[in-house]
Amino acid sequence: MIHIAIFASGGGSNAKAIIRYFENNTYIKVAVLLTNNPESGLFQMGTEYHIPCVLFKRDQFRDQEYMLPLLQSYSIRYIVLAGFLWLIPHYMITHFKDKIFNIHPSLLPDFGGKGMYGRHVHEAVKNAHKKESGCTIHLVNEEYDRGKILLQKSVTLTDEMSPEDIAKAVLGLEHTNYAPAIESYINKDSNKP
Repeated sequence: MIHIAIFASGGGSNAKAIIRYFENNTYIKVAVLLTNNPESGLFQMGTEYHIPCVLFKRDQFRDQEYMLPLLQSYSIRYIVLAGFLWLIPHYMITHFKDKIFNIHPSLLPDFGGKGMYGRHVHEAVKNAHKKESGCTIHLVNEEYDRGKILLQKSVTLTDEMSPEDIAKAVLGLEHTNYAPAIESYINKDSNKP
């Protein structure tokens, strides 16, 4: 059984879609939820789906002597970022090389980088009068939104669409595509028979 950890900072709708997707999987299991936000929706999900949920502070996140043993205690092989806003520290990227996933709510490299998350992305897409947007699933490296792209899915935009409309359309793509992309990558990476 391959154990994954989900990190999220907010409500966790992508986390919930991933938990549901892997709920009855016999090969991949969501073993722990981690958040830096005491108000995160992950706590309720953890209770609902019987998955441990851990709250941590910034100094704990930056401390490999705290975080790596924590992840090892759950036998974590892969990390999934689902709306997690902090830059991943070097030690974690090194330890989990090519094993950390992120999803970004635009077609990277457009509208990526520090500060480009959530409504900021959708407002920028709207202001640029783009005809399409979408989501990008990628591996994580030391730079925001610069890791190897695994999958991009797009949606056509109209002039009438507000940033909120764009966000809703893109979120639908995220919920549909993130977990299957993770599963596909893990199956290939772990040489599943």
